[in-house]
Amino acid sequence: MGQPVVHFEIIGADAERLRGFYGGLFGWGFDTTGPIAESVSRPGEYGFTQPDTGIPGGVGGGAGHQPHVVFYVGVPDVEAALREAERLGGSRTMGPERAPGRDLVVAHLTDPEGNLIGLAGPA
Repeated sequence: MGQPVVHFEIIGADAERLRGFYGGLFGWGFDTTGPIAESVSRPGEYGFTQPDTGIPGGVGGGAGHQPHVVFYVGVPDVEAALREAERLGGSRTMGPERAPGRDLVVAHLTDPEGNLIGLAGPA
């Protein structure tokens, strides 16, 4: 079996508005008290979805964060996955970076067509 999708993010400049939109549209609740890497979202602007929403996710961002949607694939070694992505024609765009207060490393890459993909793995 291949590596699973383990998390998604929806990022934009007005994180509160995005959380209101997705909360109203889909009934999602958010917890904004968890730590998040500043390269992903401004602190306090990122809301993790509640556990009953399926694949865990988050909505956040803040001023200076480019709007995008990304899903994260769980991998055993984020750096090794980034090197393999580059070998296959992708490009590293962020990380690897340790998530604050967690034993988690995250990174972003683009595939050969420019689509943004996230990687997540143990620290």
